[in-house]
Formats: sequence, C-alpha cells, structure tokens
Amino acid sequence: MVLAVCLPAGGGRANELQVLGEALSGGKPADMMNRYLRGLADVEFEKWKERYEQIKTPEQITEYQQRLRSCFLDALGRWPRRTPLNARVTGVVRRQGYRVEKVLFESQPQFYVTALLFVPDSERLAAPYPGVLVPCGHAREAKGYESYQTMGALLALSGMAALVFDPIDQGERGQMMSHWPSLWGTQGHTMTGVGSILVGRNTAWFEIWDGMRGIDYLQSRPDVDGERIGCTGNSGGGTQTSYLMALDDRIDAAAPSCYITNFYERILDLGAQDAEQNIYGQLAFGMDHADYLMMRAPAAIMICAATQDFFDIRGTWQSFRYAKRLYSRMGFAERIDILENDAPHNYNELQRQSVVRWMARWLQGRDEAIVEPQIKLLDANEFQVSPEGQVMKIEGARSTYDLNRAFERRLARQRRQLWEEKGPSEMLPEVRRIAGIRPLGEIAEPNVEKVGTIERAGLRVEKLMIVPAQGVFLPALRYVPAAGGSGEAVLYVHEAGKAADAGLDGPIERLVAEGKTVLAVDLRGTGETQQTRQNYFKPYSGGDGQDAYTAYLLGKSYVGMRAEDVLLCGRLLRAEGAESVSLTAVGNVTVPALHAAAVEPGLFHAVMLKRGLVSWKSVIESGMNMNQLVNTVHGALTVYDLPDLRASLGDRLRVEEPLNAMGEPAGQ
Repeated sequence: MVLAVCLPAGGGRANELQVLGEALSGGKPADMMNRYLRGLADVEFEKWKERYEQIKTPEQITEYQQRLRSCFLDALGRWPRRTPLNARVTGVVRRQGYRVEKVLFESQPQFYVTALLFVPDSERLAAPYPGVLVPCGHAREAKGYESYQTMGALLALSGMAALVFDPIDQGERGQMMSHWPSLWGTQGHTMTGVGSILVGRNTAWFEIWDGMRGIDYLQSRPDVDGERIGCTGNSGGGTQTSYLMALDDRIDAAAPSCYITNFYERILDLGAQDAEQNIYGQLAFGMDHADYLMMRAPAAIMICAATQDFFDIRGTWQSFRYAKRLYSRMGFAERIDILENDAPHNYNELQRQSVVRWMARWLQGRDEAIVEPQIKLLDANEFQVSPEGQVMKIEGARSTYDLNRAFERRLARQRRQLWEEKGPSEMLPEVRRIAGIRPLGEIAEPNVEKVGTIERAGLRVEKLMIVPAQGVFLPALRYVPAAGGSGEAVLYVHEAGKAADAGLDGPIERLVAEGKTVLAVDLRGTGETQQTRQNYFKPYSGGDGQDAYTAYLLGKSYVGMRAEDVLLCGRLLRAEGAESVSLTAVGNVTVPALHAAAVEPGLFHAVMLKRGLVSWKSVIESGMNMNQLVNTVHGALTVYDLPDLRASLGDRLRVEEPLNAMGEPAGQ
C-alpha cells in the first residue's frame, strides 16, 4: 500500500505531535471517514445496479417488492397497535368553495396530531370525495405555511378532501417545550432520532405512523371515499410521501415533491440528511430513492422536481428512469411521470397545479388543466387547532421523548431478565452482533509505518501510522521509556485525540515515568481525522453527525468500527512483546473502548474509563443530549446497556467522573 503523507514543518508543540499533517492520499485528514464511507456506498450501489437488472418477470418484481418492504419495516421498528383516534374538530373556517376544519387526533394514545382538513363545499360538489394526505415539509409553521395551505385549498376546490398535518417539532407539535422554538425541524428530529436509534426505531417511525393514522382519519369520515386515497408533500413532506406510498397500500396516487434523487451518489454528495431521512442499513440492504417508487408499482406516482434544487436533478432523472423501466416491464408505463420545473427548492404554483391535475386523473378519472386561483390564506388564529397553540400544553399529552422513555422501560425489564438468565457468556456474542464488532481473529493485521521520532528527556516518541483498512489511517504516538520498560503497556485513547493528554508531565508522560510503554491513538474520526465540516446537526451532534449517519445508512456504527480500532491496537501491543496491556479511554470514546474490552475479555488486564457516558438509558430519560449520535448502536437497548458491559468486566474496570447525556457530571 502506498501511503501519501505530508509531515508538518514546525509549528510548535501541537504540530510536533502531528502524524498525518494537512493531507492524505485522497484529501484532507478531516474528510477521511467521509471518503471511506462513500467508498463503501459506491460498492453497494454497484450491487444495487446488478440486482435491478435481474428484476424483470412479474414473479421477480413481486419478490423484490416484498423483500424490500420487509427490510424497510424491520429497519423502522414494529408499528404500535391501532388505538382510537379520538378525533375532534376544534373549529371551522369557511372560504368560498370550501371549508377548513381544524382537526385534532391521537395517532397514539395522548400523542396529538394537529391538522387542517380542506373540504369541498357540498352545495357545489357532492360527497364522498377522494381523500389526499398532505404531510408538510420543514417549515416552522407547517400546515400554516403558505404553500401547504394553498395545496389544501386547491385540492378542495378541485373536489378532493385534503388533510394537511403538522409533523413533529413543527407547527403546533413542538416536542420539548423547554427548548421550543429553538429546537425544531431538522435539529428536533435528529434529537428525537438519537434515542429512537437506541431502542431500534427511527424518527421516521413517528412520522410514518402519523401519516398512516391520518389516512385512518380520512377513511373514518362519511364524506371521504376511503377507496380513493392520494398523498403529496414537498421537501420533508416529499420524504414522508415517499415512505408512505412505499408502505401503505391504501395510497392509489402519490406525488413526492423536491425530494426524490439518488441516494448512493447525489444525497451523499450533499451529506446525509436529518434523522427521518436516514433509514438504518438501507444502503446495505439495497433501498435507494428509486425503490420508494418501485416498491408500490404500478401505483400512480408523479415526481415533482426542480432544476435548482439541492436535491440533485441528475439523481432525480436517474431514479425516474429506473422506475420507468420497471413500470414498463409491468405494462403500466403511463402510471409514472415526472415534472421538471425551472425553480429552486419549493412547492410553487406550477408544481401544485400539476400535482392536483395528477390526483384528479387517478382519483377522479378526469384529466384537465388545473388553474390555481387567488387563495385567501388562514391567519395564525384561524389555523391554530389546539387550545393553546401547542399540543404539549394539553393535559396528559405525550411527546416522542415520552414514548421512547416508556418503550425503554419495557425493554429494561426484558434486558434484566436476559442477563440474569443467560449471563455474559451468552449475551456478549449478542453485543458483538448488534454493535458490528468482529472477533479479533477475523480482524486483519494492520499496516504500520513509522513516520518520525521525537527524543525527549527520559523517553522516545515514535510517530506511527496504523492502517486497518484501505482509506482508514489511525495516527498514533508510541511513548517508549528511555531506560527500558517494565513490560507493561497502555493503550490510550481520548475523544480529542492522541495529543490531548500528551503535555509535559501530563497523564501520558506520568505513565511512561512508571516504566510503561504507551500507545496513544487517534481512533477513526478523532484527533487529526476529526470531521470539521459545519452542518445542521451542530451543536448537538458535533462534526460527526453526517458521517455517523452515513455509517448508519450502511448498517454500521461508529461504536463498532472504533471498537475494532481499539482491539487491533491492543493486539499490536501484545504482538510487540508487552507482558500485559491495559486500556485507558477518556471522553466519548469510552463507549467503543468499553465494548472492545467486554467482547474480548482476555485482551486487556485492566480498563480505566474517564469522563464517559454513564448509560444509554440516561440518553433516553434526558431527551436532550450532546454529541451522543456518534455513540449510538441501532437497537442496542433491546439487548444491553453500558452498565451491563461494565458489570461483565468486574474488578478489572475503574470508572472516573462519569457523565450524563449532556456531558455533565452524573455521579456514581
């Protein structure tokens, strides 16, 4: 392997300890994980294209649709049972040609959804009407936003009943009142997503179920024809529309707007999006944007796309062409279409008119031009549904965080029973499986290159580059006592990287003074390879947010990958002749370090965890969390929590200064 490394020239003590410098083969060290994960996605996309070309006969298409839907549902988590909607109309606003009913219903018990139902004037058009669900995109006002109100009104004027509803963390559905309205939209969804991942579901789980219950509500009304259901939404509403049309057979016609592109290439160019737009393992099990279209073929679907959208139009056409070919193979080419509009990312008049014409064609059997008249919008008082303008102010209301807490408490009882009945010997292999940590014997020996040496009083510092996989570089510093070592070695990992505790007479040099060899390593994505890009996950998910979600899309966890880094570095010290190896981890890398020590109990004779997360349960209970996304493992709390791993280490473990989900002292 050729390693292109630029070593720094001067720059003081901080630069003195750099190994990689400012450039690696392929780009900046800070972008290493993005490049590595993109490379894995490229491999999966080639597999996707090969599979696609094999789906041709009716039997193959049916098998493909069933397999992919099953994978999709497994990744989302099991649906809750259908409970009474307890729907009520809290007010009515009349407009010429239609009325707007303000609807409040419970998609889950005491989990309130606020919506506006636009209904045609019965004196003008006779019921029952087709029903169209309109999930909103990422606008703070949600259902009150101009585009979504106008879409509802235009559908009603065209003879269809339209239910426009607020997503969580938007409109009247702020989920954490102590941080509303600062925590809303993408940041709110991602905050909910952290806890949801740990219990094996996703922010999309809440949104899709809200949409499905919205269809239940439409079908419950005598003035709606429950056999003629459509769905359309823009941006984040386009995401929800894509999911709903793929999973709910009741939807006959759909029109996702400003969302459909190509995931493997175009979305990852843009950067992994917020929580509900990232489905666990979807790139690994082969679900691209084209699959949202093809899973329900031959349902009637029109893609609305904008040439100036950040959701790349090239990817949109690529997905459309794949879907069009599949529809053509089925003999229904006319049931999928695309609108390409010279516009930026929005739900503009041309798109709204085209969507309503599409709905009229497939839900009403008429095909004619739709012209949008001037719409008199509802003001803030008129579109307010709940008594105080926020559902969490309703007595007894539950949030996404409350639902995750309740679910985790049920899982905690199951976990206790599992660990009591089976014990660590049977449970730790399950930990390994869920976190994605290979047995040490299956992890390849890394390439190791010495790239420099620093002489200090009483010790020698060797700069090493450890390469566990193509494109992954772990810069390291090996501290060797000048007088010869005691035979003891310490693997030292820190959330801020190998240099964080490397100061004169700092923690690392004190260990060397005791005669110990110390290997201080930047685990992938820390220290010199820490991602520095700004993104909308900050400040709560740090710079790692988008890379962590790219790994999540590939069915991987940073915990598992970093745990393997710890294991191979511990093995490296053993191979170099250390009589015993201990492990010290500081900060959020304590989570992967703990996993590594637990699943390979013979590797480290002692483990010290400092300023690490006390438990994943604390993340769920707190709701708010800081920089915890990178340390999530999908579905971990169905089997184990961090205290279970600590208990398995017994008296080999020492814990100092444990922290809660917000990085504050947690106490013992």
